[in-house]
Amino acid sequence: MPTPLPPKAAAKATLLVTLTTALTAALLAASPLPASAQAAAVAKRATAQLGPRPFFLVEDMTDSPLKQELQACVARRTGYVRSQFSIGHRGAPLQFPEHTQESYEAAALMGAGILECDVAFTKDKELVCRHAQNDLHTTTNILATPLAAKCTQPFVPATFDANGNRLTPATAECRTSDITLAEFKTLRGKMDAANANARTVAEYLGGTANWRTDLYSGPSSGTLLSHKESIALFQRLGVKMTPELKFPTVAMPFDGFTQEAYAQKLIDEYRAAGVPPQNVWPQSFHLPDVLYWVNSEPAFGVQAVFLDDANTMADVPSLADLQALRAQGVRIWAPPTFVLLAAGPGNSIVPSQAALNARTAGLDLITWTVERSGILADGSNGFYYQTFDSSVRREGDVLRVLDVLGRQIGVLGVFSDWPATTTFYANCAGLR
Repeated sequence: MPTPLPPKAAAKATLLVTLTTALTAALLAASPLPASAQAAAVAKRATAQLGPRPFFLVEDMTDSPLKQELQACVARRTGYVRSQFSIGHRGAPLQFPEHTQESYEAAALMGAGILECDVAFTKDKELVCRHAQNDLHTTTNILATPLAAKCTQPFVPATFDANGNRLTPATAECRTSDITLAEFKTLRGKMDAANANARTVAEYLGGTANWRTDLYSGPSSGTLLSHKESIALFQRLGVKMTPELKFPTVAMPFDGFTQEAYAQKLIDEYRAAGVPPQNVWPQSFHLPDVLYWVNSEPAFGVQAVFLDDANTMADVPSLADLQALRAQGVRIWAPPTFVLLAAGPGNSIVPSQAALNARTAGLDLITWTVERSGILADGSNGFYYQTFDSSVRREGDVLRVLDVLGRQIGVLGVFSDWPATTTFYANCAGLR
C-alpha cells in the first residue's frame, strides 16, 4: 500500500484535484462545441471528469487503511480514465432524467465504460429506452401534452376528506405501447417521480426526492431516445452497451409481436449498427429471454446477464439453483447489491454466502445499484442495503461497499446512478 499523506496534505491534494476538475468543466463550458460534441470528444479520449463528489466521499470516510489508500491515490493521480467496472444505470439519474441523451452523456463524462438502455416498445413496435413499458406518466411530461388522451389511464386526482386526510392517491398510467415512436419522440424526460397527493397534473409531475434535483429537467433537456439512437450515441461516446429487455406490461404477442421476436429485434439492432458482440451485455429479469440469446444468438448470449429480482434474502437462489443456471449456459448473474453483502464483525461489510455460492457455481457477477439510496448517514437505507445497513453510517461508506464488491468478491461491474463514484474507485483499485 502506498505511504499515506498526512491529513492536511491529503486535503490539499483533494482540493487541487477538485479545482482542476472544475477548471476542465469551465473550459468545456466555454467551448463553441455543442454539449453532445463536448461529451463525445472527452469520452473518446477515455478521460473522466469526476467532479467533487468522489473526493468528498473519501474525506467523509472513517479513518482506515482504505481511506488512507484512497487519499494517497488522490494525491498521486493527475487524471482518471473510463472503466468498465463503472456502469451508468439508466445514465446518471441521481441528477439527470433517466434514459435521456443528457443523462447518458453525463455518465460517459464521468467515466462509465458501459451504459444501459432499458428497452421497451411502442405501439408501432419500435424499441425505445424506458425503464418500464408503463412509466411515461412518471418519467416524462406526457400528462401535460395532448398525448395524455392516449394513456391507458389518464390522470385521476387525489381525493381528501373534510379534514384533509387523503382518501385515494392520484393515479395515472401511460405506456410506451399507447403511442407511436414519432409521438414518443415529442416528449421530454423528467426525473422519475410523482406526487400522490396531487390535485392537478402539474402537481403530479412533481415529487422529486429531496436528495435529487430538477436542475437538468428543463424544456431544453430530457431528450428521449429510441434504442437505435442510443446505440448510435454510445458508439459516438466510445462506450460499451448493456440493454435490458423489459418484460412487457401488455399481453404477448402484441399485435403479432412475440416475446421471442422482441428479444431478437434487440440483438438485430446491434448487428445492424455493426456493434461487436463483445461490446454488448444483453440483460433480462425474464430467464427465457436470456436462454433465447444463449441458444439462438450465442455470440451475444455468451455475455447475456440474468438479472435477479430478489426482494429479500428469502428470494435468493440456492447453490443448487445457481449451478442449474450455469448448466443452462448462463454465465453472468446480476442480483441487487444486498444479495452479495452482509454485515460482519465490528461494523465491517463482508461477502455474503450467496456471493460465495455464485463463485462456486462458476458464475460471473454484476450488481445494482449504488448512489440510489439517498442519504446514507440516516442509518435507514432501504432495499439495497438491507443485509448490511447496520454497518453503514456515513456517506463515505459507499466506497467500503465498492471495495468489498470489487476486490473481495470480484464483480465485473457495478451499476451506479452517479458513475463518477464507481469510476474513481475503479481507477484507485486498479480495476479496468
